[in-house]
Amino acid sequence: MKNTGIVYHSTERTPTVLAELAGLLPPLSGEQLAALEADLLQNGCYSPVIVNEELVIVDGHNRQSLCEKHGIPYNMAVFAFDDLLEAKQWALDTQKGRRNLDKWELGKIALKLRPEIEARAKANQQTYHGNQYESGPSATLPEVPSAPVDTRKELAASVGLGERTMGKVMQIDEHAPAAVKEALDKKELSVNQGYQITRQVQDLPEDEQGQAALDLVELEKAKKEIREKDAEIDRQSKIAGVFCKAYEKAVLLTPTEENVRIWVKCTRMTREEMEDTIKESRELADVFTAIAGLMERLLPERGTL
Repeated sequence: MKNTGIVYHSTERTPTVLAELAGLLPPLSGEQLAALEADLLQNGCYSPVIVNEELVIVDGHNRQSLCEKHGIPYNMAVFAFDDLLEAKQWALDTQKGRRNLDKWELGKIALKLRPEIEARAKANQQTYHGNQYESGPSATLPEVPSAPVDTRKELAASVGLGERTMGKVMQIDEHAPAAVKEALDKKELSVNQGYQITRQVQDLPEDEQGQAALDLVELEKAKKEIREKDAEIDRQSKIAGVFCKAYEKAVLLTPTEENVRIWVKCTRMTREEMEDTIKESRELADVFTAIAGLMERLLPERGTL
């Protein structure tokens, strides 16, 4: 990949949208798209759309579409790529830092790259064998059959997944009932959970697999809901505990001059430490004042808490 330094304005050239590049990444959510649209309308398109030397959009499909929709001018920066696979890989690497893509989404992107990665691996394999037998006595030997190309490692590396996780994604993609894939798309299951469900139902008769998978998906969703409720109860308990402990300690303080002198003397506070303590004490006073204000607001609701 190389930035050619060439920049075109949208009034000079019209870029081309290639479906396999435009659909490489998951679509933006409605909220994300609305935020992007609002930013473009307010600030214009300050980031260039990235195109290759044939002016095919590599990165910035959403920006370009919204700019065309609203008549917003934009620039196109021309990058040179060795092939379409390199362009896709660059687009993915660029967007991974902006998007919160989960393992399933990354795995599906890798599967979209699979045909090109397999083709490149086979080409490299053929080149290797060709060079190996190009000269010398071995040229008279019978051709050795090529070993099957295993691209799981390359697929995993292309999206930053572990090889085992990529293997699970491939198994789900090939064997999982629709209910499992839909739950993964909705982020209701993890890849590992989807893989385990797929394994559990794969030996059932084909006409029973769909319902069995759906039942297991619902079971996992119910377990997740229970875990989330338990986690929320635990979170609230910890907050309540912190407040209780703070007040239990605070009520033991009697802020007389004698007591403060004793505290300073026995702890051998330096002048700097005393200044820090004064600042912290005033901050704590603000905290307790804020709590008192919130308590006053909650008093009318006491019967419903």
